[in-house]
Amino acid sequence: MKPLLIRGGRVVDPSQGIDAVRDLLVRDGIIAALDEHQAVDGADVFDATGTIVAPGFIDMHVHLREPGQTHKETIASGSAAAVAGGFTAVACMPNTEPALDSPALIAEVLRLAHEAGLARIYPVGAITRGRQGKELAPYWRLRDAGAVAFSDDGATIASARVLRQAALYARDVPGVFISHCEDDDLKALGVMNEGVHSMQLGLAGSPGLAEDIVVARDLLIAGETGKPFHIAHLSTAMSIELMKFARAQGFAVTCEVTPHHLLLGDDRFERFRADAKVNPPLRAELDAAALRAAVRDGAIDAFATDHAPHTREEKAQLLSEAPTGFSGLEVALGAYARALPDLPLARFVELLSCNPARILGVPGGSLRAGSPADITIFADREWTCDPSRFRSLGKNTPFAGVTFPRKALATLVGGRIVMQGAG
Repeated sequence: MKPLLIRGGRVVDPSQGIDAVRDLLVRDGIIAALDEHQAVDGADVFDATGTIVAPGFIDMHVHLREPGQTHKETIASGSAAAVAGGFTAVACMPNTEPALDSPALIAEVLRLAHEAGLARIYPVGAITRGRQGKELAPYWRLRDAGAVAFSDDGATIASARVLRQAALYARDVPGVFISHCEDDDLKALGVMNEGVHSMQLGLAGSPGLAEDIVVARDLLIAGETGKPFHIAHLSTAMSIELMKFARAQGFAVTCEVTPHHLLLGDDRFERFRADAKVNPPLRAELDAAALRAAVRDGAIDAFATDHAPHTREEKAQLLSEAPTGFSGLEVALGAYARALPDLPLARFVELLSCNPARILGVPGGSLRAGSPADITIFADREWTCDPSRFRSLGKNTPFAGVTFPRKALATLVGGRIVMQGAG
């Protein structure tokens, strides 16, 4: 590869405390130098004037559907969606068919990711075999095969005994436990948040308590066992308070928030459409406001999309029967900026890059010399979401037609430009 000089961009790298116009030199897929006014003979030049240059964004919560559900998404299409959205790497959840509970399946995901040649793909192994919440998965073997974390995401491990046993068994295995926190008994047949709007529409609601109870349980198990836990897609004000309590006790716990829980509320179902149906459900504005405040005050550790693509036909079903989730990779950057227009850029990059890399224990999150040249270049430029242009196979989103203030302009993985000028 020829050297690449990214010239004149505003470099924002919280890992080094840098926020200044700099030139960034890439050699052989590695950050070689970060300085002012560099000149390198024979280098290709990327003019980054007027843009922000950041360590590559990492989405630590996506569903790529392969193996088993390739009509919804493939690793290749999901990788294309990731780089289009400015993500250099994603961690894919294990609720595939079959679940990612064996070294062979982890290896297959990595093989398909290598063939796609776009974003880095980090598989998340299952905590229990088949994600059935009963028998423990072989953690060391999954880790040796390439799993970076463990989760039964898409389902909650109902038995506290099993989860505690798993945490004790995996305490010395590198890789955080990622918890999906919903009490299925309390949630019952709820299709949206339980509250004023569910009562007005006559729809079954899922109370915030269904999340809070499991968050409390999992945080206490984390504290008692010493296993690091990461709480996925936090959605309630009470869950934030529980996170603060756990941290005050010194527990090794982190959490994430999605763009839809920051921006949208439970008033989205007047036409009984399923485009905004998601787990956990969109909450009341009080909860969304609490999440935004938690991002600002440091209580939230990471942004994550929970990208969950489905076919148009699946999401067009009755609200009670349609699957939960929607595509998120290609709108996330703009949606976060729309939700939190006052968020400092250093904090924005920290949530999208530095912290996900640290939590997952993967390379990236820095533009320091010697780091992989995974780079996201973006700018404050308005654009309007048109899901028909998604690279993802899933074209469903509650953000169709919404105008966003920030846009990914280029994505580099290992020094190679894998996206430039998407959408």
